[in-house]
Amino acid sequence: KEIQDMLILIRSTGLRLRVQHKLPWQCNPVFNDPIHGTVELHPLLIKIIDTPQFQRLRNIKQLGGAYFVYPGASHNRFEHSIGVGHLAGQLVEALRTRQPELDINDRDVLCVKIAGLCHDLGHGPFSHLYDQMFIPKVPHPPGPLGDKMAKWKHEEASVEMFDHLVESNNLEMKDHGLILPEDMDFIKKLIEGLKDPKAVQWPYCGRPKEKSFLFEIVANKTNGIDVDKFDYFARDCYHLGMQNNFDHLRFIQFARVIKVKKDELNHICCRDKEVGNLYDMFYTRNCLHRRAYQHKVNTIMIAEAFLEADKHIEIEGSGGKEFTLSPAIGDTEAYTKLTDHVFEQILNSPSVELAEAKKILERVINSPSVELAEAKKILKRVISRDHYRFLGETKPRQFVTFDYGMNDQDPIKNVYFYSKRNPNTAFNIPRDQVSKLLPACFSEQLIRVYSRKTDEPSVEAARRHLVKWCKAKGLPNPQHSVVLDTISLKTNDFRVPGYITACLGHIVSFFRALFNIIHISLF
Repeated sequence: KEIQDMLILIRSTGLRLRVQHKLPWQCNPVFNDPIHGTVELHPLLIKIIDTPQFQRLRNIKQLGGAYFVYPGASHNRFEHSIGVGHLAGQLVEALRTRQPELDINDRDVLCVKIAGLCHDLGHGPFSHLYDQMFIPKVPHPPGPLGDKMAKWKHEEASVEMFDHLVESNNLEMKDHGLILPEDMDFIKKLIEGLKDPKAVQWPYCGRPKEKSFLFEIVANKTNGIDVDKFDYFARDCYHLGMQNNFDHLRFIQFARVIKVKKDELNHICCRDKEVGNLYDMFYTRNCLHRRAYQHKVNTIMIAEAFLEADKHIEIEGSGGKEFTLSPAIGDTEAYTKLTDHVFEQILNSPSVELAEAKKILERVINSPSVELAEAKKILKRVISRDHYRFLGETKPRQFVTFDYGMNDQDPIKNVYFYSKRNPNTAFNIPRDQVSKLLPACFSEQLIRVYSRKTDEPSVEAARRHLVKWCKAKGLPNPQHSVVLDTISLKTNDFRVPGYITACLGHIVSFFRALFNIIHISLF
């Protein structure tokens, strides 16, 4: 009879099933994930997944424009977020099982899982392209919205979206044993991460000082080792067809919480023999940035199309108010509707000839169709793989940097280890005790120059003049890449950026005045 009473609802997407009535044993909904296998989720997590704020992640590519270069990179923030929620639960449950003295309770576990699930709610169209290369470039209006845009990060947006998700869907968090508002604050702080745990006044968000290690699970600001990276390394490598050398399951297996004398806080520590595995993790990160995350399509062309279309894409927000592409970050209702679909919205905007209702000439001239023409042209080039030719890349006031996640520092310096003989003593491992073959430098900075024109005479002429400019400025000879058509100027001297940045204006004026064909990407 109990089986007959059980109602199974299968969603049309086929991605999950929900058990409406439970069998005598606990039977939570199950996902079949290509990376982690069978993933069982708490009922509250299922309620969160079913909301419009979370469902929008189905339509935001995990790797942004890299999908136009790597056909397999079709995965979205939706499945990544589920994976992070799963791994967050695995790590905190493993710590609770191995170390009961940590007093990790069910509330702690559920909050950590929710934070992992919701950590990317704030991503905009094409993920990091929106917050790193589009928002910083658009004109910031005066007032609170402009101030918000100037310092806007997707982590902050995730916290805002989480608040909006809970409030607009009337989620009853208390029904699942959570205590409000402290557990809500705890979840949001887990999403943001603690930049300086020593500066926190404990107890914090209802957690005592002894539970400071919980803030290292989802967003670890101390050394960058967290379950967010565990999932996207495995998932991105899988879909990109690249090798992932890091084994996150071994990390979880050997993870142990130990009190560190240096700051009197509890930290998640790793077995000393796993130090090589951690270096592999950061090396994998660097490889992914070089080969996929900062590809020229992902960093230039789509962002440029968004800039062209910014004022002409309208999204309805709260109270029926209309917002355009960039101001939508100021309204959570409008932001919920902002996904990768903006790409097709630009690409498929109606032509002037079909705009029968636009009878007045001025309205035809100023119609979104006309204004979006340049943006459409750029996106069509992206689809047809008519990419800008790579001559070189930089950011205003700073370089594009490839590193191991902690700028020019060795990230392992901030990791604590323990040994088999002394499992309750935490210590650092100096690099000279690991291997003589480790990198001597952990950060590399590049200048890259792009040409909108792709014909060989124009590209070669630009290259020749770039070589002359480098020689005149005393910079290393540019290195030509046959595959990417790149010229990269490398420097490991971290005192140089001020000088090089001062020269960027000369690059822009020189090439534009000479050819009117060069685009210097400042993002």
